[in-house]
Parts: sequence; C-alpha cells; structure tokens
Amino acid sequence: MKSIIVGTAGHIDHGKTALVRALTGIDADRLPEEKRRGITIDIGFADLDLGDVRIGFVDVPGHERFVKNMLAGAHGIDLVALVIAADESVMPQTREHFDICRLLGVKHGLVVITKRDLVDEELLQLVHAETEELIAGSFLQGAPILAVSSRTGENIEELKTALRELGSHVPERASEFITRLPIDRAFTMRGFGAVVTGTLIAGEINEGDELELLPAAVRVRVRGVQVHGVAVKRALAGQRTAVNLSGIETAAIERGMTLAPVGRLRPTQIIDARIQMLGDAPRAIRSRQRVRVHLGATEALARVRVLEETGEIKPGEMGFAQLRFESPIVGVLGDRFIIRSYSPQFTLGGGSVLDSASSKHRWRDLERISARLRTLCEGDRPQQLAEFVAGAERHGLHRSDVTARTGWRDEVIEAATKQALVDGAVVDAEGVLVSLEVFDELKRDMLAEVAAHHKLEPLSRGLAKEILRERYFGHSPPELLRAVLAQLEKQGAVIAEKEIVRLREHTRELSDTDKKLRERLEQVYRDAALEPPTMNEAFELAGLNGAIPHGRKILQLLIDSGALVKVHGEMFFHREALDGLTKKLRDYASRQSNRTIDVPGFKELAGVSRKYAIPLLEYLDRQRVTRREGDRRVVM
Repeated sequence: MKSIIVGTAGHIDHGKTALVRALTGIDADRLPEEKRRGITIDIGFADLDLGDVRIGFVDVPGHERFVKNMLAGAHGIDLVALVIAADESVMPQTREHFDICRLLGVKHGLVVITKRDLVDEELLQLVHAETEELIAGSFLQGAPILAVSSRTGENIEELKTALRELGSHVPERASEFITRLPIDRAFTMRGFGAVVTGTLIAGEINEGDELELLPAAVRVRVRGVQVHGVAVKRALAGQRTAVNLSGIETAAIERGMTLAPVGRLRPTQIIDARIQMLGDAPRAIRSRQRVRVHLGATEALARVRVLEETGEIKPGEMGFAQLRFESPIVGVLGDRFIIRSYSPQFTLGGGSVLDSASSKHRWRDLERISARLRTLCEGDRPQQLAEFVAGAERHGLHRSDVTARTGWRDEVIEAATKQALVDGAVVDAEGVLVSLEVFDELKRDMLAEVAAHHKLEPLSRGLAKEILRERYFGHSPPELLRAVLAQLEKQGAVIAEKEIVRLREHTRELSDTDKKLRERLEQVYRDAALEPPTMNEAFELAGLNGAIPHGRKILQLLIDSGALVKVHGEMFFHREALDGLTKKLRDYASRQSNRTIDVPGFKELAGVSRKYAIPLLEYLDRQRVTRREGDRRVVM
C-alpha cells in the first residue's frame, strides 16, 4: 500500500482539525490546553486508510503565534490540503501558510472550503472566486476545490475520493538518500521509555537498527517501530513513524533533532544557500541581519551574510547567502527551509541548502563563490560532486564527506564519482577525491620544490618526503601525497627512494676537488678496516679542515654508493672490511661442530676491541649472518 503525508494549512478557526476528524474519526488536538481553548496549538496527527493509499495527516495550528509549530509539521508533506472557511474566505494565515508550502517546494494538493453549511450559494461562489485568485499561477492552479461541511458530512466522501486520486499520482519517495527522521515530538511511554515521532523523509528504519541522534551525536538503538499506531518491523520513507529508542532519556531529546545512520551526517553551523524572498515581504534581507530559520522540524537563530554585490536580497528576488547559525543544525544539499524575521516574527522567504559544510567567505571571492553555488543549484550529481571536491581544495574529500553534504546513498556517490572521473573533473587519490586542477598544481609544486633542492644542494640524494608533506600537504590526508608521488613516478618525472624524492635525471656530479675528497675519505675508512675513526676524525684525516657540513655530503655519497656502511650511530665501516669479516667468520664456523662463537672469540677473530665487537655483532645479527643464542652467536 502506498503511504503519503497530507498536511493541512490555513487560518485559525477555519476548521482544519474538524476536517481531519470528519475524515478519520480522530481528534488531532491532544493537549489539554487545546481542548480548553478550542484552538490547535501544536501539530497533531491522524491517519486514513483509503484502500490503495494510506494517508498520514499532519494537522497544523493556524494562529499566527504558532506558525513555528506549523513549520515543524510542514516539512516532509507530499500533498497539502489548503483549508479556507466559507464564512471568512482568504485570511492572513491562509496566505502565509500557502506561501510557506510554495517555499518548501510542495508540488501537489487541493483546496477545501469548509463550513459549507454556514453560507448560501452566492457567498460560496465568491469564496470560490477568491480562492482561484489566490492559487493562480501556483502548483495548486487547476487542483480540485471542494466545498465540504465537517458538521453535516456533506462532500466528505467526495473529498476522500479526491485525496485517493491525488495520492495515487504523487511520486514515490526517492530511494537515493540515507535514512533521516526529523523529530517533531518526543515523549515517554510507560514500560517502553523514550519514543520519538516524525515523518520519515528518506530511507528506512528497522527494529534493532543502531542510529545516531543529531546534532547531539548520541548513539541509540531502535527497540520498536510503529506506523500509524501499528507495530511493524520496518518503516519506509513517506510514513509517519514512531520509534522507541534505548540508550537515551526522553529529557535529552528535543524537537528538531534528527535520527540518521551512525557517522553519516554531521552537524554544522555554517551553510551556503539560495534564498527566494516573498514578493510581499515587508523588507529586504541584508547582511548581519538576525533571522529565524526553520529547517525540517528545527527552529534555529542565524546571522545572514548576503553573497550578492548589492549586499541585500529584495522582496520578490532570489539570491545567494550564507547562514551562520548560533547552534548546530543538520541539513544536506537540497533541503528546503523557511526564513522568518527575528522580531516581530513574520515570514520573509525560504530557500534551499547548497553546502552544509561551508566556511566563511571573503568578499573578493564573490564571483567565484557565485559560480560555484550556481553549479550546486543547477548541475547534475556528478557536477555537484565535482564542485564539492573543488571546494575542498588540498584537503580533498572522502566519500563520507560527500555523504555528509548530500545525504546520498553509497551507490549514488559511486555512480556520481565514476562519471566525474570520466569527465576528468576529479582524481581518485587512493580513495580521497581531489580536483584535477589541484592535483596538477600539487604535481607542479612538488617538481619545482625538488628541482630547487637539487640546485641548492647538488650533492644531496634528494628532498625528504617529510619536507614536501609539511610544505604542501600539511592539511591534506596522507593518501594525497602518496598519489601525487605515484603519478609523478609513473610519468617518469621523479624517483622515490624510501624517504627521499629526486628527479629522475638528477645525478650528483662532483668537481675535481670533491672527487679527490671522496677518494681520500674512502681511503681513510679502507685503511682503518675494522677499527674506523669517528666521523670528525675521518674528516680531519681526509683533509676536510673542519668543513663538517660538506664532509657529511661527501660521506653520504659514499654511503649511497655502498662503499661505506653505517653500523651503529656515527660508526661507519668500509664495505670491503665487512665482506672480509663475514668470509673469515664463515670460514671459522665451518671448522666448528656447532658453528657458534662467543664475544671473546669474535674479538680475537676480528682483531678488535669490545668497542667495535659488539656493534659489529649486532650488525651481523641484522644482516642474518649470525643469530644470537644466549651469550653466543650461531653463524648462519
């Protein structure tokens, strides 16, 4: 059976609650104060089974003081029933509620003229004409307009038929989004604990699911699920849903919170948005203005930063703006919201979220920002994804970052990513998405930095990867550095050797003077055999005359060539001496039945003191020439 959500809208005392009761037999006014005062204060709920369509009604208050409660229930509706009383016709909240429905992107509905029994035919026709004037040019133009009486039941069955017909043509909820349940009510049920309700706007909730309550970031578990008061194993998008939660007290839950899969969405306090001002808004919206934003079931205060050259968005106009919230909210690309003035409260306009993970913008970047936001408004999913990636610059984006901004399911992100890769807009850097422009820029920077290092230090093997990371990848994930290096190596531009990067064509050409220094330094170590001097002593013997930095470079050349081997600390041995020692040791072991040697025996064999014997034995252990067993070594 298809499930849809129908929201009522209209002025106070125009019979919205009575109409729902006439249709369903359920009184949506649940609060004692509502019973006492005879008006709806908070949103109420009812359901109606029409055979092939199941309707969940969200009945909203009509009084201007309770518009914020009306807005908490208006999100997520599929179809609006605009209620106009026959004895009063179109009134201020009729217009405001209708404006809100248009700003929220509601695309389907009908008009119900209530209290038919209180007026004559002439007055009814006048109300009908005023109604048609109100809805002209809107999504309700051409929609059914039915005059009914909730008291006598006149035309109630015809209204059910119209609802069934409209409901059957309402498109199914899109399946491309992860689960989201904006909470519009929380209470404690004896024996069960915390229960929350809301319209499941995307995905599904199953009994036993682990979810996250945002923006508090509290993990909860689903103990039970109800749809229209009936216990079910699973609730689907488009259904009014009650969820029994474990792991949290009701006092910690507030209207406006959101249930979502763990770790998929993130609270934010800065969003970029497109704003549509109402034509009859009393004033323009300007930068630094404090406003009330109604997003889902949330009401939050925010400051506006208009992203237009004029610094304002006038009544009837559309423009880009950044909203900086005073408390965390949860929203994704495409979410609709309403903006109302701070005080006195009236509706200014509405908008849609474009980037829920934005940062503060600089005025000089306004042209670039506007172009980016236009793409997020009008582009397809691969283009939107590419724009998010470009906006991340050298930080790059993981797939989880894309989910947090869009609410897209994994398979939707993969499809959009695949197309963006084909289009050449993004690069996949070991799972991190980065724009092609940024990736190429990083390659150029790396090549220039390595080339500059070679020019400055011609005797150096290359530039340390850590230096490159600090200078160009300090705010980037490690995958990006590895991917840039891998690409440059594949192109034959650089060679990465352990922790060093060098240009492929780099060779360490020595002057005649440096060649002689290298030969003298190597001879010092060759002559010292297994009792090498300290590094400074070696430099002095080679005639470097205290030029220690230059001597270290010459020494590194000998190490890189394999002529010298670092055995311990700054203790270096000539390769020939170590090879000779290894041969002598293996010859000795071949004459022993157990192929072992202790430290004193090794000292005698090598002809060295303990100062050199212990470092040499540890080196031989590392080279798997020997294996230590207690106080002795086994020669392998």
